[in-house]
Amino acid sequence: MGYIHCCGALHKTRTYKLAPQTEFLVCEVDYLSKCPVCGHTVVQLTRIDKNKNLSVIRKVNTKAKKFFQKLKSQFIYEIRSYNYSSNSSSDFYLNYNEYGVKKRCYSNLSSLKIGLTENKDLKSIDVINVKN
Repeated sequence: MGYIHCCGALHKTRTYKLAPQTEFLVCEVDYLSKCPVCGHTVVQLTRIDKNKNLSVIRKVNTKAKKFFQKLKSQFIYEIRSYNYSSNSSSDFYLNYNEYGVKKRCYSNLSSLKIGLTENKDLKSIDVINVKN
């Protein structure tokens, strides 16, 4: 999916790959059926030749529609972009608390301290009030 600059902004377009011509290495057509701001139809042909020179042909409104119909027979395929981002949530749930004991109820996972062990052998230290 390409972009065309129209009315001070970039707008998403449908991009088509053209059959290769003798003097050009890459030929692509970007088609914007209707600009959301001004309502114009825009077609842009972008070509790169063997010397890596870029040439751009841009048509608007009725000329764009005629130009698009003329080029339509040379289309090989449409270039489509895919959204590779996955859902950020997962189905994983840890069924143990911080002491390795199975939980009986769900609690906040961010408060877990994995790896702690409960030590029952330690004697509690009593705080003694010292008089000055």
